[in-house]
Amino acid sequence: MEFLKILPLRGPNIWTYRPVMEVWLDIGVLEDSPSNTIPGFYERLSAWLPTLIEHRCGIGERGGFLQRVLEGTWPGHILEHVTIELQNLAGMQSGFGKARSTSVRGVYKVVVRSRNEDVTRAALHAARELILAAIENKPFDVTSTVTRLHEMVDSLCLGPSTACIVDAATERGIPSIRLTEGNLVQLGYGMRQRRIWTAETDQTSAIAEGISRDKDLTKSLLSACGVPVPEGRVVDSPADAWDAAEDIGLPVVVKPSDANHGRGVSTELMSREEVEAAFHLADAEGSEVMVERFIRGDEHRLLVVGGKLAAAARGESVWLVADGHSSIRQLVDTQINTDPRRGSSEEFPLSFIHLNADSSATFELKRQGLNADSIPLDGQRVLIQRNGNVAIDVTDEVHPDVAATVALAARVVGLDIAGIDLVAQDISRPLAEQGGAIVEINAGPSLLMHLKPEKGQARPVGKAIVDNLFAAHDNGRIPIVGISGSHGMSLTARILSKLLHLRGSYTGAACTDGLYFAERQIDKHDAANWLSSQKVLLNRSVEAAVIESSCDTILTEGLGYDRCQVGIITNIDAPRHFDKFYIETDEQVCNVLRTQIDVVLKDGVGVLNAADPLAASLAEYCDGEVMFFAQHEKTVAAHLQQGGRAVLLRDGNIILASAAAQISLTGLAQVPLLKSADEHAQIDSILAAVAAAWALDISVELMRAGLATFKNTTTKEAI
Repeated sequence: MEFLKILPLRGPNIWTYRPVMEVWLDIGVLEDSPSNTIPGFYERLSAWLPTLIEHRCGIGERGGFLQRVLEGTWPGHILEHVTIELQNLAGMQSGFGKARSTSVRGVYKVVVRSRNEDVTRAALHAARELILAAIENKPFDVTSTVTRLHEMVDSLCLGPSTACIVDAATERGIPSIRLTEGNLVQLGYGMRQRRIWTAETDQTSAIAEGISRDKDLTKSLLSACGVPVPEGRVVDSPADAWDAAEDIGLPVVVKPSDANHGRGVSTELMSREEVEAAFHLADAEGSEVMVERFIRGDEHRLLVVGGKLAAAARGESVWLVADGHSSIRQLVDTQINTDPRRGSSEEFPLSFIHLNADSSATFELKRQGLNADSIPLDGQRVLIQRNGNVAIDVTDEVHPDVAATVALAARVVGLDIAGIDLVAQDISRPLAEQGGAIVEINAGPSLLMHLKPEKGQARPVGKAIVDNLFAAHDNGRIPIVGISGSHGMSLTARILSKLLHLRGSYTGAACTDGLYFAERQIDKHDAANWLSSQKVLLNRSVEAAVIESSCDTILTEGLGYDRCQVGIITNIDAPRHFDKFYIETDEQVCNVLRTQIDVVLKDGVGVLNAADPLAASLAEYCDGEVMFFAQHEKTVAAHLQQGGRAVLLRDGNIILASAAAQISLTGLAQVPLLKSADEHAQIDSILAAVAAAWALDISVELMRAGLATFKNTTTKEAI
């Protein structure tokens, strides 16, 4: 089993709308050995990966894939399913896959969904090794393989907070682009884009974030606006901490000024010894130490998005029950750290509890006269942690007065998204009635406690953030015109860019002639590729995009965008694309270029060459309107009779034809471009560009002016 080539297809492609990894696989002599002829193969594969029972395969029922293995299938098909399952077990869900033979005996194209290229590539190699081990009856360590892949997922994929926002955007049809290997993501394209970084957005003020980090300043501002906060101050030594505690009155809380996740926070301190010990604990975690009045009640985290309460969760203290013979360290491991909600990565809402010498849990034990090696009496309850365990959803219980208070607090600090920590005995009552108070405000809060609560329902916090970023009918899209075909694409792109520029739209164009912004060429190299498409869509100034994608681009990279307003197929010269990528028939070429029409939005337009039977045949795959262009009127007659639109030639004039009207745009004699080169081919490019301009509601006057002033200054071949 040899990998001949691995192609990451990062955009819509011949297989699916989503990014996939395509592998060219040569199975060699295994072509003569389907799975049912290999002794013990089924038993080893199903024992190593019992969850393959969930793969329905083409049979359409649970266990379908394993049935195929039992009856006999080939390694390409098996590689597809094993790779998918390894990704699923590693925590990167992947349900899509294909395996198809090529014209070369023993060579297959295997395709699997790829949410992260590095993870999928590693999963493919691991799947190959697993299959070979099963064939050769050799051992294979599935557990360590899945663990390694899981570690890659944790380090390389989006964190759960960012992922839930991206998923919510996808549900609304808003495209996304990951900008870094971290959690910085662009939602939308061009000038309509917004950016998120975990639970921060491009609306999150740096000043507001700075204020939230300074807990003393935050309290001062909140107090000035009538928001209840515990009195307290910053201290600089253990002695100063005790002085502050005496001034405030016991019990008190000692915490770092920039605390998060409850680290270094000690509550309900009743003695000088406890206060001074807590100072050292807090000092090790933060830049400054604060002493505050202790507020009686439960810890709560309320999420405010756009000035509205989006979710609320309550915390609880962590206790264990002794069995009379195990140490506290052992009991923590068996009773607490085995909780499936606890873990060391971002996907877990709660962290493991460690009994290090300087941990808050060790400090809590010391207050009870215990340590990690103590063996309490059978049945004795031991308090391990007082705070930092917020995991019970209470959104529906929040009193309107409390919701209004936290919304005010977020506005005072200036945060569009805020995680507000407050302490209250009963969240369903106003804070003033019970002496409750806001103790902290956090920028960029974790959303996991609201996505995976221990009790209660998960809250759609990602949707709340997306809805705050984008108005109800805003999908974050700019008009994108995608152009594919065999000839004339670049000239079509240049003409259309000119027309959009005349309309006043700042236009980015990526085509064979180069990369252009507002008619200014910034790169003379061939830009009809995925990377150049991304450059256009990342540009915050771009109001419209014109992007050329060749057949080779679709096959090797995929389209550089998810959907387009207008998709153009200039023509299809099938033999031109033969003998590459195992493409050898007219049907296969059409299947590749069909990708451009597949991605046209429902309210968009597919522009097709009516005089080219292969191009015209793609009309059935367009979700939006179909508009034809042709140099011969008879080729569009039936389309016009059915109420369609077309751009055609009549007596040397370009006509915008529809059932409602026949508009004469201009004569070919008034188009300077046609005075040189291959006029027949250039006419098709002009007609395609005019059709796209019409689809984008560019006025007749501007189209006429644009054609009259367009100059093809490129030194490359015009077609």
